[in-house]
Amino acid sequence: MIFTRLARKNGAASSFAMAIALATGAAVGATAALEAPASAQKRPKYSKGFIAAYTPLQTAVSAETPDAAAIKAAIPAVIAAIENEDDRYAAGGAIVGASQKTNDLGLALQGLELMLQSGKVAPEQVGMFNMQAGQIAYNRQEYSKSRAFLQAALDAGYTENNPEGIIAESYFAEDRDAEGLAYLSGVVDARKAAGQAVDEAWLQRGLAVAYRGSMKDEVNKFAKWYVTDYPSETSWRDAIAILLNTGGYENPEILDLLRLGRRLGTLNDGRLYMEYVDAADYRRLPAEVVSVIDEGKQKGFLPADDPYVNDTRNQASERVAADRADMDNLLGDARASGATIRTVMAAGDALLSLNRPAEAEEFYLKAAGMPGAETPMALTRLGIAQLEQGKFADAVATFGRVEGPRGAIADLWAIHAAQAGEGTAAM
Repeated sequence: MIFTRLARKNGAASSFAMAIALATGAAVGATAALEAPASAQKRPKYSKGFIAAYTPLQTAVSAETPDAAAIKAAIPAVIAAIENEDDRYAAGGAIVGASQKTNDLGLALQGLELMLQSGKVAPEQVGMFNMQAGQIAYNRQEYSKSRAFLQAALDAGYTENNPEGIIAESYFAEDRDAEGLAYLSGVVDARKAAGQAVDEAWLQRGLAVAYRGSMKDEVNKFAKWYVTDYPSETSWRDAIAILLNTGGYENPEILDLLRLGRRLGTLNDGRLYMEYVDAADYRRLPAEVVSVIDEGKQKGFLPADDPYVNDTRNQASERVAADRADMDNLLGDARASGATIRTVMAAGDALLSLNRPAEAEEFYLKAAGMPGAETPMALTRLGIAQLEQGKFADAVATFGRVEGPRGAIADLWAIHAAQAGEGTAAM
């Protein structure tokens, strides 16, 4: 039972105080163990009018078979009779108790608001009371009110039960994705600045919302946070797939993004393998095409009897021997003083495709400084060549120099290079 009978022997006021102390402790027990007001250590001073108005509510709530309509009908008089903050706190506790009898979240929220407004909630309970009010307001789709309570909970030092996440969700529920992501980004930045862990669910949710809204900058930001803080096959697969779908890239960029996916083992369907094959182009990088097709078949992602797959592999295989035989001539031309940027890049690409990264590095370094060079591509591949040699710090620095649309791809490569150097990479 939420309320106790008033003990007539001790007088109405003192008995009422005891009833309220018990009510506010038990009434909110379904959500958390709340205490009577800190001021209850002193004798609360309830007004006579309030005591009179409270009695019908107590009677209705204490009935053997509570009548929801009767309970709700008694509440307005209780609120109207409030004359001081002790009355307000007690009224709030009684209304919260009434909410349990009527299964009415609106009453619970109303009661909690009154208790908080009274200033009588114990300081150590203020955060929890606000958290409860914020959760109820959110469930009632009163999102602005929910945010105010949840922020008050945070201001009071209450961090349990994910108040920040609920605040972000309140914006998303109102289709205010940009504001929600801005809020969530600020929370993540603050946590990181303080050296605190960031909830994985926040990063997953932020990435999903940014992807849903085609917000490229936010996609890249949350993707980087996700793979940095929680490197795994899942996080890397999500980050690479989302960037692949939102970047608007052409084959050269797709190739370098899928190279990262292959290195991390995130290529998990035939479509991705064939996208890789098309991006590599058997006429340009036949050895890599053969290797990718063979891997796709071995993992069961590419059918062994597919005519297009097999024909592409056969043509690539025929070119591999010729390319190997002509490699010395290509390298000689690329090292010549009058070499064109196209020849120098071709040499680097051929060597990288043949798993000769140390030699490829030479030509990407040369290409990056040549007039007319597509510097972001040269630097991306220079970083890959350095990473493949285990030159992790050099690779991170090189990827950090990549600008423009390729920057997001290079950022993911840089994160992987740093994790590989630390021994924490997902492989």
